[in-house]
Amino acid sequence: MSLTAWSYCFMVFYVALMLMIGYIASKRISHADDFATARGSYGPYVLALAFAASTASGATFLGTPALAYQWGTASNWSNFLYPIGVYFGILISMRLIASTGNKFGNRSIPEYLGDRYQSEGIRILVSLMSLVLFFYLAGQLVSGLVMFELMLGLSPGWALIITTVVLLVYVVMGGAHADIMTDAVQGGMMLILAIVVILLVALGFGIDGGFLGMIENLKGQDDVLVAPLNPKTPYYHSWWAIFAIVFAHIPLGLLPHLGNKLWALKDEGGQLKFVKLAFIFGLTLGMLGLAGLLARAHLGDTLLMEGANANQALPMLFIHLFPTWLAALIGVGVLAAIMSTADGLVVSSAQIIANDLYRRTIVPIVSSSLSEQELDKRILLISRVSTVAVLMISMWMAWLLLDRNVAMIVWIGVGGMMAAFAGPLVVGALWRGVTRKGAYAGLVAGFLSFGALHTKMINPDWFSQGTSLHVAATWLYGEGPNPISCAVIGEIVSIVFTLIVSKLTRPLSKEHLEEMFPSEA
Repeated sequence: MSLTAWSYCFMVFYVALMLMIGYIASKRISHADDFATARGSYGPYVLALAFAASTASGATFLGTPALAYQWGTASNWSNFLYPIGVYFGILISMRLIASTGNKFGNRSIPEYLGDRYQSEGIRILVSLMSLVLFFYLAGQLVSGLVMFELMLGLSPGWALIITTVVLLVYVVMGGAHADIMTDAVQGGMMLILAIVVILLVALGFGIDGGFLGMIENLKGQDDVLVAPLNPKTPYYHSWWAIFAIVFAHIPLGLLPHLGNKLWALKDEGGQLKFVKLAFIFGLTLGMLGLAGLLARAHLGDTLLMEGANANQALPMLFIHLFPTWLAALIGVGVLAAIMSTADGLVVSSAQIIANDLYRRTIVPIVSSSLSEQELDKRILLISRVSTVAVLMISMWMAWLLLDRNVAMIVWIGVGGMMAAFAGPLVVGALWRGVTRKGAYAGLVAGFLSFGALHTKMINPDWFSQGTSLHVAATWLYGEGPNPISCAVIGEIVSIVFTLIVSKLTRPLSKEHLEEMFPSEA
């Protein structure tokens, strides 16, 4: 059988499995809170698999191997540094967010922040900012398109439609339960694939001389492919860019599509076990980027030529190395990575519309007479309709971004959010002294800083040559193409503004802070 025939067999089985899980998950939904958070429903093992799978995403399976394929060993700093940043952020923030979020019945991170600072304005502002996560979702759809196009021989249009429809059906049915249950299954598949990749690279599979032979092969193509830094790209051209990978990822695990999973943990006593397991799983999945090195050794620079796509480095490596049936089976593992992040993004984005904007903002103004039962039914309906709308918008964006590196599309979406959240969410989870105005300042300053830097709005020509301002502006302008570096600078700005403004403004009431930080009482 051909690759396409095997791929159809495995893809049909995979899609049927996801839809079956979505149907089972739909039976666990009795009200809108179940759809939004699956509160207190899962143990640390299942949730750790689901969380690590959602964190990994299509960017890990397609984007990071593409970066390694194009830029060499320098790109692989991110493979083990990003999980350190993500799970450090979870470790320092989880206790407060999980416990108080459950106490207040929060269904989303924007709602949690609104209650943390007793501010409807902050909740609405964060909700609107969170809509930039559509770029993140678009990145996952592009990843799915690449896999369906390559494995099934479909045109880009049909590949995008199929990816979107599969997601649409099982998320609309099962909400957060479908998200977590499918992610746990997909996480297991992804772990197996990650272990296979690690072994292949360690052995230098298919290359004369094994691992050392692979390194020599890369060096023969270009010396910088085996250097610790690569001056040809702003992503890995300096040690600052490498440091930025860790720091930038600290707020990632608290973004809406991941942070809401913290409320699904059955027992708060299992938090540490959850973080340990999720870190181990996440670190293993991060190593998938190594596949790009082996792909470059086998394929040369063919995927960098006109009409080719470096995002195909991992699947093309498997097609090159393995029998068609095994390459097709591995393709399903890559698709699992894509779906596992996309479904969480869909659920969280739909909740921004149904919960944060409708339930908490519109209902008190126009429908305050609704009973709890009527309101819950309406929110559940809006959640499902919003899911459709979110996917349609993201599908359109994915079509416009087809030729961009998947990992960089993702960072357009998460960079601004992470910069904004560093002060109000991370510092606000550690220090009770963050005020409402401090939170506003951190949110706005961080978000705008990322936007200004990444769009290269700061022009060095504004300043006299030789001055410190010109030197600083030149450096910032040079960092503009690197969204990770821009996110770190934005996070630092957010933290500084949050701390300074909080010191200068009136604190929240003592009673509210005692309720938010009970362990310090």
